[in-house]
Amino acid sequence: MKQYVLTIYQGDGPPPGPEILDPIMRDLGALDKEMKDAGVWVFSGGLQPADQARVVQMRGGEVFSTDGPYTEGKEHIGGFTIIQAPDMETALAWGRKLARAVALLPVEVREFQGE
Repeated sequence: MKQYVLTIYQGDGPPPGPEILDPIMRDLGALDKEMKDAGVWVFSGGLQPADQARVVQMRGGEVFSTDGPYTEGKEHIGGFTIIQAPDMETALAWGRKLARAVALLPVEVREFQGE
C-alpha cells in the first residue's frame, strides 16, 4: 500500500471560538475512528501555531537556528494525517472526508515517494 499525507492548512491567528471549533474537533475525532476502523490510518496530529516554529539550516558550513516559520504567509500547516491507500483516488476520497470535517480549510493530498 502507498502512503499519503493529508495536510490541513489554516490561517494564522487565534483559533475560532468553541461554537465553531467544537463541532470540527468532534468530526475530526469521528473521522480518525473511521480511518482506524477501515485500516487506513497511520498517524495524525495537530501542530502548534507557525509563530512557534524554529528553522534549522546550514549556512557557510555552520548550522543556524532562527525563530518563526520557514516561509512567511497568512496560512500554514495546522495538522496532518498519514494514511495507507491503494491509489490516489482512494486517498482523495479520504481527503474529501477530511475537508468536510474541517469545514472551509483546504486539504492537500500528496503521495510519499517510494513504496
